[in-house]
Amino acid sequence: MPNAQELPRTVGFLGTALFPINGMVGAGIFALPAIMVAAVGNFAPWMMLFGALLILPLTFVFSTLAARFDRHGGPVLYAHAAFGPFAGFQAGWTRYASGVVAVAANTQVAIAYLGVLFPVLNDPAIKASAVVGFIVFTTIVNLVGMRTSVRTLGAMTAIKIVPLIGLVLVGLATRDPAVGFSLPQFSEFESVVLLTFYAYMAFENGTFAAGELRNPKRDVPLALMTTLAAITLLYMAVIWAYLAISPTVAGDESALAAAAGELMGQSGMVAISVAAAFSIGANTLSGGIVTPRMTFGMAEQGTLPRIFAHVSKRFETPDASILFYGGAAIIFSLWAGFATLAIASTLSRLVMYLLSALALPILQHRDERPPPRWHLPVALLAAASTLWVASQASTEAYKMLGMILVVGTGLFFLAARGNRSVH
Repeated sequence: MPNAQELPRTVGFLGTALFPINGMVGAGIFALPAIMVAAVGNFAPWMMLFGALLILPLTFVFSTLAARFDRHGGPVLYAHAAFGPFAGFQAGWTRYASGVVAVAANTQVAIAYLGVLFPVLNDPAIKASAVVGFIVFTTIVNLVGMRTSVRTLGAMTAIKIVPLIGLVLVGLATRDPAVGFSLPQFSEFESVVLLTFYAYMAFENGTFAAGELRNPKRDVPLALMTTLAAITLLYMAVIWAYLAISPTVAGDESALAAAAGELMGQSGMVAISVAAAFSIGANTLSGGIVTPRMTFGMAEQGTLPRIFAHVSKRFETPDASILFYGGAAIIFSLWAGFATLAIASTLSRLVMYLLSALALPILQHRDERPPPRWHLPVALLAAASTLWVASQASTEAYKMLGMILVVGTGLFFLAARGNRSVH
């Protein structure tokens, strides 16, 4: 786009790392310990390591591709460069659809956690107002500047991580960690492995806002790889602490809070409940920061209407993209029937993963200097793992994905027609 305004590059490495951290750490870390222990016993921490190894090829693919680009869009850029504008649009559109549904669902879960501490939030009308209010809050934070967004995200990240680390330290220091390596009898292997894979999804959030990072070609690859390692260790440590504290607590979403209550009393339960609410809130805020940068990048490339590339003169943020994202999230949060679409949200994200995995060898083939030979097997392994995960989806999810792709195709050609008429 010849008239697209540049956004200031204000984010360093630590700010960059916040995006994949908060993409991966949301509600799952509070629910998975009990679920995994119930499924595989003391092998649960090692299953989280297995999940990290399963998604590692994809993380490598995104890290390698991120080192080639310094603009907004992440997978939109990768698929566009390798396969053309239509594939780039579908990579962005499917990821965008997944993100909007996720923010609507996650905000409701965050308010539900706070409802444990503040029962008034359990009233349907008040809960709906609180959900809308939080989405409005994150939208305003995103509008007033990237620095403000990253600082707020950093504070929320600290609030959610510190209680977890405290739980790990106190739990492992006072109880038997029950560390073991006995192979369990898997009754539903696929479902257990899928859970560990899902735990690390959204690591790619670190690539979307590259156009506002000071040194994206260095910082994004480093952030993706280091945060995957750090979050893997955190997952394993939290599960070991859960094993040490209370492996008999029921395997539901509040089990980690119950384990903290058993160890530290009411204060521990409150701390973990607050951490859970802030964890999901930070996950939502992180998505609200980076996902509008994807539509901004798509508008820069001419695959979305030009309005999405509009930049606020006062705040130097992509205001139209941010407002559209916030508005869409509010609509879905109030729509009680969006659960079916939520089923397809993960499958939609896999489309973006597959396109990115296939883009790497194609782009490297065009280079004058050949890449290391092991890059191709890793990219193919990433594509294969994505296809395997996609094969586990239901027929209903594929029908919804088909609808998402059809709508996206219509939007693509409308945008292309609009851009031709402008020129």
